[in-house]
Amino acid sequence: MKLEEITRPVSEELEEFNHFFRSAMRSKVAFVDLIARYIIRQKGKRIRPALVLLTAKACGMVNDSTYRGASLVEILHTATLIHDDVVDDADTRRGLASINAVWKNKIAVLMGDYMLAKGLLLSLDHNDFQFLKITSDAVRRMSEAEILQIAKSRDLDIDEATYLKIISDKTASLLSTCCQIGGASVTHDEEILRRLKEFGENIGMVFQIRDDLLDYTGRKSITGKPTGLDMKEKKLTLPLIHSFSNAPNGRSRAILRIIKNGSSKKELQSIVEFAHEFGGIEYTTRKAELYSNLALEAIEPLPESPSKDALRRFVGFVLERSK
Repeated sequence: MKLEEITRPVSEELEEFNHFFRSAMRSKVAFVDLIARYIIRQKGKRIRPALVLLTAKACGMVNDSTYRGASLVEILHTATLIHDDVVDDADTRRGLASINAVWKNKIAVLMGDYMLAKGLLLSLDHNDFQFLKITSDAVRRMSEAEILQIAKSRDLDIDEATYLKIISDKTASLLSTCCQIGGASVTHDEEILRRLKEFGENIGMVFQIRDDLLDYTGRKSITGKPTGLDMKEKKLTLPLIHSFSNAPNGRSRAILRIIKNGSSKKELQSIVEFAHEFGGIEYTTRKAELYSNLALEAIEPLPESPSKDALRRFVGFVLERSK
């Protein structure tokens, strides 16, 4: 199922969000406004605002507070992507040249900072203090996870518990934020908000685990190499982590040498075969299914509605996506 079909219950609200988001990004400084309009052209799938709107509509009526919350998370997410592109020296983003490629690193960093400030002011100007508390905690978690991942990547020293913590804080925290903000914009029911937070956290885990799995079972780069086996960043993900626990020490050391020293296409393929042979692929698939079931259980008590059904289908979409 396509994402557009899943988000149909909030299709009108997403259109309204687009207008709200463009307005929130506007600046009186012409050069800043030029870059902001360029960023808006890099339109992604809008998964995060869609989650805000769907969770809000599953619990009540979408209102101006909901649109502000959706804009806040999209601004926050976009700012982190701009900063990531600087760190990774990325040339493109969503099919267009990245901000740092067009205007260099200094402008890109400052633009990311500008967006963070705009997001904070959007909430402060309307006394959305709960939104600020939720997003501030997410930013803290994301930053700590990124630093932890870099530290662990240097020594290729990461176990399953550390991997799960990293993806929980780095990826799941923002999706959890979306669901919490969507709920908080329409209800004060603490039990509902807790369940929405749990739903977002678990769907975020599925999202990242599935993403890591696709590096071994799905998408390929132009060269045919598995795209996620980034020899430059040397990130170990669950398919390999689990396989290391099952494989003989000699085989594991040989794979680690390949990762440390860089590799040819043939050597990269041997890493994929290693993950298949020692159960990493099967185990990772089961792990994603486990978190998807937890996500579904979290929203079960919500009243039946097209938006709740869309949230269910979104779980399936994330679990089964192929890119």
